[in-house]
Amino acid sequence: MATVDFPVFEKDGRKIIHGDAVEVLSTSIPDASIDLIFADPPYNIGKNFNGRKDQWASEQDYLDWCYQWLNLCIHKLKANGSLYVMTSTQAMPYFDIYLRKRLNILSRLVWFYDSSGVQAKKYFGSLYEPILFCVKDQENYTFNAQDILVEAKTGAQRKLIDYRKPVPAVYNTQKVPGNVWEIPRVRYRMDEYENHPTQKPVALLERIILASSNPDDLILDPFSGTFTTSYVAQKLGRRSIGIEIEEEYVKIGLRRLQILTSYNGEELAREPRSFEKIGQTQQTLKLFE
Repeated sequence: MATVDFPVFEKDGRKIIHGDAVEVLSTSIPDASIDLIFADPPYNIGKNFNGRKDQWASEQDYLDWCYQWLNLCIHKLKANGSLYVMTSTQAMPYFDIYLRKRLNILSRLVWFYDSSGVQAKKYFGSLYEPILFCVKDQENYTFNAQDILVEAKTGAQRKLIDYRKPVPAVYNTQKVPGNVWEIPRVRYRMDEYENHPTQKPVALLERIILASSNPDDLILDPFSGTFTTSYVAQKLGRRSIGIEIEEEYVKIGLRRLQILTSYNGEELAREPRSFEKIGQTQQTLKLFE
């Protein structure tokens, strides 16, 4: 595999590569080296990523690009590796058909969230994003069920009895999550919020990483954005590689993963949000009262 020089920042098992995902995957990530991939690409729905428009000339152009990086991701996975991939509700059927011929799709997940914002008025607005959970070998892959248990309302709250058992007993109080995950979106006032239009929540990545990797495993996110995948990987004792094309988002990753405190002479401090700035201004004014 030919290597290309991309800016690389690395510390204690955390690596950030500043470059185009397809180019980096093609030249700088060894095949069969990754335990878990979480891919959250642009959705081709017109979002603005720091001036880079998420819009291809046609749906087919978008899909052709996606098939390119999906193929590369498959090659990078170990034989027992797992891939979680997201896209829009419109494009996911194409992903599903494409990947079911190349991997084993174990779960079709729905990340559900409520929304108080403006919804569609001429059709039913979307309150979820789809995720595919795929593995190379359906007989040999990581799934740590005991690490992701959630409350089983039948047993924990309603105390119903399961009379099908030889000795009737209350239903279990915990269970493995189903394929609909209700996890709040990252909103502006949340502590984890970063300046990015499609930031994924820590809770979402915690469940994926706990389920499908083990300590010291290597996790890859080819579209890192705010580097939540790498952040959670570090927190859970995994190694990570995050690829990101936008320099502003790379700087978020450098700060969030504590790789650098400054970048090209710029201090990598978190920008106060509007409500924080208001609070700071009020505190300043009190000094002069």
